[in-house]
Amino acid sequence: MSAFKELMQTYKNNDPAAGSSAEIVLTYPGVWAIFFHRISHFLYNKRVRVPARMLSMFARWITGIEIHPGAVIGRRLFIDHGMGIVIGETAEIGDDVKMFHAVTLGGRGDQAGKRHPTIGDGVLLSAHVQVIGNITIGKQAKIGASAVVLKDIPEGVTAVGIPAKVVKTKEENFRKTAENHTI
Repeated sequence: MSAFKELMQTYKNNDPAAGSSAEIVLTYPGVWAIFFHRISHFLYNKRVRVPARMLSMFARWITGIEIHPGAVIGRRLFIDHGMGIVIGETAEIGDDVKMFHAVTLGGRGDQAGKRHPTIGDGVLLSAHVQVIGNITIGKQAKIGASAVVLKDIPEGVTAVGIPAKVVKTKEENFRKTAENHTI
């Protein structure tokens, strides 16, 4: 399946309001942000840095979503609404991540090198989540709305609060998912 078809299917699977592919392409800022990021990331990796940054700033102006061209983004990223999202230069985002509005994947400002978060495959970042520093959110973790994540979060857990604390283990999340899928 092409990357475009994959992305369209991702939006249709994750947003009950999503209609046709044409509607998604024309009205969803997350799709535009990802499109512009793919181009700016390509330019950034070719060391065509100023045009890459200019394109990312244009995308920010159009979408309200700021993604540094150096950020690495996996497949099927679902951005719902998106306004106010900021993704820093050394952030890494895995496949099948769901991200809601006003999420920040930021640095602390006192580090060089890798200074932004790594987000594992299948992670859910609810609205207004702030993930700060060179930390890792494990695969399939869920981070509740307005949480401030300052330390690594293990795989498969649910974390909430300021600072974020684990409130549901991987086993509890797995059991709840299994119960929701029984016939």
